[in-house]
Amino acid sequence: ADRPCPAGWREAVSAAAGALQAGGLVGLPTDTVYGVACLAQDSGAVRSIYSLKGRNGEKPLAICLGDVERLYRYCQVNVPDQLLRDLLPGPVTLVLKRSEELNKDLNPFTPLVGVRIPNHPFVRDLARACSGPLALTSANISCQASTLTVSEFQDLWPQLSLIIDGGPIGDIQSPECRLGSTVVDLSVSGKFTIIRPGCALTSTVEILRQRYGLTPEPP
Repeated sequence: ADRPCPAGWREAVSAAAGALQAGGLVGLPTDTVYGVACLAQDSGAVRSIYSLKGRNGEKPLAICLGDVERLYRYCQVNVPDQLLRDLLPGPVTLVLKRSEELNKDLNPFTPLVGVRIPNHPFVRDLARACSGPLALTSANISCQASTLTVSEFQDLWPQLSLIIDGGPIGDIQSPECRLGSTVVDLSVSGKFTIIRPGCALTSTVEILRQRYGLTPEPP
């Protein structure tokens, strides 16, 4: 709360929260690539994200929260709290068993859910300003490259209620910057499975194996 906010920051958070509460989709920067968010508990908005991306309905959406404490409401956690805090906020998606609190229409085909707490102050402030979790996906048509500037997902603009331009993310010339978050399944006690290597693989595996003694499993 002591962090000085750039001019217009609160207004942007408030406008984005208003657009989400009205069922809209918002394009926004994260710590990895640009994303599109909606309210995870709003089934109509979740359907809109799938149609925007031309995405296979069997591909799950992650939820995005502002703080680790809120994760316990939507997930069943079977790892130490400090493990969560060693990885989050950061460019990692943790896959855990979902709780009954989560919208049944969000990923109804799986008992698991991916959770993101991006290391990006705007997304975290926006998540805190909303009553429930955000559903978050990358701002691109399915099977196309991730986007690092708002102009790169121009074809999606007409279907978005609001776009927050946070400037370029990372090095636009570097393919590594488009890898997105490292996705790791922690739903089985004592084990972890890397679902997508992403941009933080080495540090994530090091924390899970060396600090917490978890055993890697093949995907």
